[in-house]
Amino acid sequence: MASLLPRFGTMVVVACALAFGPGSAAGRAAELAILTKARAYLGPEALLDGVKTVHFFGTLSVTNPSDPTKTTRTAVEFVFQKPDRQRIVKTTGKTVEVTALDGYDAWQRIQVAGDPTKWRQTILSIDQIKRLRAATWESFSFYRGLEQHGGRIEDLGPATADGVACRKVAFIHAPNIVFRRYFALETGRLVYTETETGEIQREQGEIVAGGIRFPKSVKIDTKNAAGQPQTVALDFEKITVNETFPDSLFRVPTVATK
Repeated sequence: MASLLPRFGTMVVVACALAFGPGSAAGRAAELAILTKARAYLGPEALLDGVKTVHFFGTLSVTNPSDPTKTTRTAVEFVFQKPDRQRIVKTTGKTVEVTALDGYDAWQRIQVAGDPTKWRQTILSIDQIKRLRAATWESFSFYRGLEQHGGRIEDLGPATADGVACRKVAFIHAPNIVFRRYFALETGRLVYTETETGEIQREQGEIVAGGIRFPKSVKIDTKNAAGQPQTVALDFEKITVNETFPDSLFRVPTVATK
């Protein structure tokens, strides 16, 4: 669910230079300044650096492209653990779907609600694993340290987003995994994020957890598989920081064989 969680958490404080696009030393300093301001907007450095786990509880709402008045709502729970673990649980009246990452292993298990004997389990592909790893980094980086994760950050210069003067910065995990972010010049607030697919993500409101600002909701303007415009929303009821979770929560479940 990388695209649904554009920014949560950081573990790494990087003192080295960022990978900038073309520009002078002044241009490089401007990008470093906007990322420093963006981090400060979220919380003090000591708190950002101290995050080890983040736990989100909320609701996923998806509009029907054929009838925008109809919305499907699903209970969701996200766990992100430094450095490369995550677990997403989506629960409806009919099924419980778990998607998890454990380093370089990732899996998905869909179970009939109330009947643990009826389930289907899948090992995810390399491309899916890369996206989950990118999502996990995004949940802990607080905009810093992508080079150590094998990606790069590029300063794309001044831009205007939703009528706000911004600095546009690209976070490039791979050619097909890119987050372009618009940070308000005055405050460092993230105005919105666009992905390589053209998806637009806007964070709204705030929940303060562990002394850090997290979004109360994330609204995504996207398209479905048929190319129809669709709105997806994540609304969080609760966020906790630095809980302790067992390894088994992320590990690939053992499938019994006869």
